[in-house]
Amino acid sequence: MAELKTASAESTAARVKADIAADDLSAQVTALREDLSRLTESVRALGQGAKSVVTDEASLMTEQLRDKVREEPLMALAVTAGVAYLFGLLSRR
Repeated sequence: MAELKTASAESTAARVKADIAADDLSAQVTALREDLSRLTESVRALGQGAKSVVTDEASLMTEQLRDKVREEPLMALAVTAGVAYLFGLLSRR
């Protein structure tokens, strides 16, 4: 009978430990979900910032190219013809 009480006490202690471990695991999963959510928001903000920088830089380069073409139209025409000629040569191969 004493052995039965000891086994029952050990079983109860094991259940309590398992319940505590399950609660702890649940709390950790919740914390991980919150961290992942914050990380997702940070990555999204970083992507938006990078997109903004690239868009601004592309606009600036486009405007600079337009100004250069207006200043030297013959040079722009020669460069365009040269690039087109090279593409033509490469496309034949």
